[in-house]
Amino acid sequence: MKLQSLIPLGLGLALTGCNVSGVDAGNRPQIKVNQAYLVKPDLLAIRIETGKIIHAQQTPYKPQAGDRIEQPRPVDEDWVIRNGKAIGSLVGKQRNILYPFDQFVPSPFDSQWADRMTSYRITSQEDSTYSANLNPTAVYRKSKPTDMARVGQWKFEFPMLHTMYLKLPSALKAGKTYQINFPGSSVETVSFKFEPNRTRSEAVHVSHIGFTPKENAKVAFLSTWLGNGGRLEYGAGLPFAVIDEQTNRKAFTGKTQLSRTSQENEDPRSRNYTNTNVYMMDFTALQTPGKYRVCVEAIGCSGSFEIRPDVWKNAFSTSARGLYHQRSGIALTAPYTQWTRPRAFHPQDGTVVYQSKTPISQVDQGIGTAEYPKALAAGETKQTVPDAWGGYFDAGDWDRRIQHVEVSRHMLELAELFPNYFDRVSLNIPESKDRLPDVVNEALWTIDFFRRLQTPDGGIRGGIQSQRDPRLGEGSWQESYKIYAYAPDAWSSYLYAGVAARAAHWFKSRDAQLAKTYQESALRAMAYAERVSSGTSMPKPVRDSRNLAALELYQLTGSGSWHQIFLQTTVFKDPAQDVIVWDEHDQRDAAFLYARMPRELVDATVQKNANNALVRDADTALAVGEQTAFKWSKEMPMHPIGWGNGLGAPKAVSLVRAHYLSQNPKYLRSSVLATQFSLGANPDNMSYTTGVGYRTPRNPLLIDQRVRGIEPPPGITVYGPYDPVFYSKTWTIDLFKDVLFPAPMDWPATESYFDIFLFPMATEFTVMQSISPTAYLWGYLAAHTARND
Repeated sequence: MKLQSLIPLGLGLALTGCNVSGVDAGNRPQIKVNQAYLVKPDLLAIRIETGKIIHAQQTPYKPQAGDRIEQPRPVDEDWVIRNGKAIGSLVGKQRNILYPFDQFVPSPFDSQWADRMTSYRITSQEDSTYSANLNPTAVYRKSKPTDMARVGQWKFEFPMLHTMYLKLPSALKAGKTYQINFPGSSVETVSFKFEPNRTRSEAVHVSHIGFTPKENAKVAFLSTWLGNGGRLEYGAGLPFAVIDEQTNRKAFTGKTQLSRTSQENEDPRSRNYTNTNVYMMDFTALQTPGKYRVCVEAIGCSGSFEIRPDVWKNAFSTSARGLYHQRSGIALTAPYTQWTRPRAFHPQDGTVVYQSKTPISQVDQGIGTAEYPKALAAGETKQTVPDAWGGYFDAGDWDRRIQHVEVSRHMLELAELFPNYFDRVSLNIPESKDRLPDVVNEALWTIDFFRRLQTPDGGIRGGIQSQRDPRLGEGSWQESYKIYAYAPDAWSSYLYAGVAARAAHWFKSRDAQLAKTYQESALRAMAYAERVSSGTSMPKPVRDSRNLAALELYQLTGSGSWHQIFLQTTVFKDPAQDVIVWDEHDQRDAAFLYARMPRELVDATVQKNANNALVRDADTALAVGEQTAFKWSKEMPMHPIGWGNGLGAPKAVSLVRAHYLSQNPKYLRSSVLATQFSLGANPDNMSYTTGVGYRTPRNPLLIDQRVRGIEPPPGITVYGPYDPVFYSKTWTIDLFKDVLFPAPMDWPATESYFDIFLFPMATEFTVMQSISPTAYLWGYLAAHTARND
């Protein structure tokens, strides 16, 4: 989503905020300390949240005398000006709905006060060392925004999370209670009882969902970055214990091991992403089901987690339901969800989709370079596409693009790999009561959308795109911009032909009529693509999509002609070729399919080469995971961290595929380790999938949620933390750089998730880059566990 036009650069924002939008703060109450905890025996952390947002909600517009409407350029918002002041924007086709500004209630937080040692006094009636008020000997701080309030046309305020680290004159003693006073401020006194086997510490990180009993990778981490205080060293060999929460007894004991120092590189980009030392705690040997916490001696404990057989099943179900929550063309209603939404982009509601002559392969939303708003409009025709509904939305956009067929491939592949398991998994979607597995129903949601977009000559339109990014404050069901269908092209037709053929193959032994329906559609799309691309020079992505489509059709029909096309276009005739080479080819999906096909149907040498390439790919991902402090991995080692390659979604598809082919437990262990960071074992102790865990994103770039002022639906995996060094010039950072402390480039990547609605780098998501790969990985782990436990 391109939102640059919405935001002016260089905004100056005061850390303390201001009173806006008619909010009367009155007598400001004292600020409460949200959390006090130790990160070392003599280092006490104080967390304070300041500022509060009352999110705007749409309301009927009631004109008053003197109202005028302004439409500043280059954006197309209709601002209502009342008494010389903007009060919000008009949305919807009839322009009869007002989307007002957020309201922001500030807190009287003074950052200069927070950085002084004399601003804190620690005393205790139980520890004689602190019988008199003592000041810390040093104070360090980090402050980050936790949301954003749009309080004017181009004005923003930010609630904040401030963490102050107080270096104490001496270590606190276990079992003793201490009072922390904050002279010269509005911060309330806080009482802190140090119980190292009970007290929660943000320095201890573990997966929110936990582990299965036989999981071969049960780990937690210990780390703290002190903001302007820099790294914190603990030293390896600290005792830790896994505490049974029912009995409060130690179920496992061990010692910390150094995972990575802040001076060591974590990938081939020669970058360290933590800015501090990280220590790992391995308790894989603990197999007894129960509820636990990990406690580090003289420091504190992690949040709670469970050891039980179905942890991956629950995580998968939530993630896969994120796809349902992104469906276009239906209303989201009970009993399928509590997060309801009106039906959007359906022709029966008056939605009109115009045919454009521009294919998606030419624009920046596909594999081209042309700016899609200009290119779509330039190709506008008067022809309408009457049955263009369905598919998935992406984050802050209403587009449904051909790349989304990757979601269908992931869901169908799970059904192929573990048919007995996924036949039984219900996702509580409208199709759950039919005779098909829900993962297959979810796969068909997108396949059927593109099948409806198929032209009489077999071509596949590359999707649906609105004229521009959504208007401020406008929900999907209110879209007021013109809507276009991309023209058919070879790339879209090849991509569709491959996944439709896979669906037909799945149905072949289950429903002959549906198998015929998808087979005929796939063959027509393939024939179209072959016709229009004949005699032309194919771009590399088109060549790869043809290769995969031919292989899928060969598996479906058994026709040697499709096998020959595959063999002519595969890279695996060369034993040294990798499954993916940046800007050269990506044949990962074809390699995995060919590696699984019966030997009597394949070229033995090509199959062996494909299998070996998949294993090499997994070995590369495994090596990256071993090098990173928190054991996350990458699909390609040189990829920068950010956008679709952020740390919100685990990168482990290659690892589970290698495990499926080889059954080597090292790939399973690496797969489990690779998902720990995204599930909460990170410095923010946050799971990056909504609804999974006890601290999740509150403000993903999800417009339908935002304009209604409600919580996000479950199952949304955001892009997550990014590398602030590589992306230092990103325009959105200018929104909040003046409130962030330390400066943006000084933050470690592993803590650079800022839960701000208008920060696409981290809070955006797509169904094919973040939700689907996450569901695929967790689904694989769930099914494998069920089969082997």
